[in-house]
Amino acid sequence: MSLHVDEKPLERAVLQFIFPFAYKTGSSKQLMTELEQDGFVPFRLDDLKQEHAFYGPRYRVSHKDMERYFMPYACCILFPRNLDDDEGFRRFAKPIGQSCMLHMASQDIPFILHAAEVVLCPFHLGFITLRIELDHADLTFSEALEFADRFRVLQDVSAKDKQTSVQISANEYKQIEDYIFREIVRTMLAHLDNEVTQGAYFETLPFFVDERMYVQAMFQFKESERINAADSFRAMYLDGITDGGAAYISAGNHAYIDEQVKRHGYERWAPDTFFMMNETTFSVLTRDTDTRCNQLLSQHFGEHYYGLLMSLFHKISLLKLANQYSHLNVERDHRSVQRLIRQINKFSAKYYFSELSASVQGREIVQLLRNSFGSHELFEDVKETLAELLRYQEGHRSKSQNNLLLILTLYTVVGGIYGMNQVIEDLKGDIDWSKLAAYSVFEYIALFITLTGLIVGIILGLLVIFRWWSDRRELRKE
Repeated sequence: MSLHVDEKPLERAVLQFIFPFAYKTGSSKQLMTELEQDGFVPFRLDDLKQEHAFYGPRYRVSHKDMERYFMPYACCILFPRNLDDDEGFRRFAKPIGQSCMLHMASQDIPFILHAAEVVLCPFHLGFITLRIELDHADLTFSEALEFADRFRVLQDVSAKDKQTSVQISANEYKQIEDYIFREIVRTMLAHLDNEVTQGAYFETLPFFVDERMYVQAMFQFKESERINAADSFRAMYLDGITDGGAAYISAGNHAYIDEQVKRHGYERWAPDTFFMMNETTFSVLTRDTDTRCNQLLSQHFGEHYYGLLMSLFHKISLLKLANQYSHLNVERDHRSVQRLIRQINKFSAKYYFSELSASVQGREIVQLLRNSFGSHELFEDVKETLAELLRYQEGHRSKSQNNLLLILTLYTVVGGIYGMNQVIEDLKGDIDWSKLAAYSVFEYIALFITLTGLIVGIILGLLVIFRWWSDRRELRKE
């Protein structure tokens, strides 16, 4: 049985919905070209005009603050100077400013889509982000939570989902997935890589549980309101409205609620501002003034957003590496083993930083995100996978070298001492093939060993050249 919760009015609610995806190998250049043709602008940290461009008319993000917030080695990944650098996060943003309506079973809520953006990441991963502000004069906390919970569902699963749709002028989209790929990012669908979900019965999009987007939310309460543990809990789990229209909380135990809030919360600025983080949401609840709230929103769109993207990238990359290992046939697919070893080494050395933020609060928030995502445990599993692959590769290489050495030794000893001494004279100059008819059994054996030895040597040389060329081609693809 759930607890009774009081309804609270909001000053504003600003939401970011983040959709991770995998794109096809070799399609990044074509995808970037199509995004620019569709009105998406490449993000540059040194372009200060973009500080006001993608966040709505009231908001601004400081590029200088973002650069100072992150460690230098993280900035090279998050803010690459060159779009051709596929080892960094290449961000394309599009200002939209579109008024829309979300139809739900309980009510309709108007919202403004300020902007959309696509971030292309290493390992053929990426994110689509929708930046939304609720446009409702008498907005309540429960309505904002219900909006977030309904809007994040890409494909209809429950009865509530089937009663949800997005209205834009004369166009109505029954599923949020259709709204994203037919209205906002029209060029993206053809580039999605769905091979990673082969074998699944119902899921059609990669790296998802129940086909839902990640929610980053900012809820501003009136200054007179008190933010309690139930509010923080509801913001973390997006507990909105019951079928009867009452405020809802998905727990009935005060001790459990307090424990979850303490475990997943960041209370540095309590009692005025609380941060709540788990595997599906990053929520900020504040009753601060508009001036302070605008500063929080600047971080919400900037530093906290990039910290969240990097943490999501860590988790999804680790899941992708673990998924590749689970489908790997180590006895047969030696090239895939080598590719996976390279990818794990690259991820460990270049992307999984022990420290991401240069500020104390940034490090604490990133650590909470990593704990929520279970990134450290996943990383330890991947490191163990790497150790197992290296042990297997070393054993396979040792076995192959021993077999090759045995073959070469046999040909060297038998062919050199026995074969070459038997028939070498007959193979000099112009060969008289009529002499073959007079050969003894042992001379035929010697001739066979000599000729096959030459063939084996040529084949081994060609194999070395072929593997060298294949390895170079694989490295270019990665």
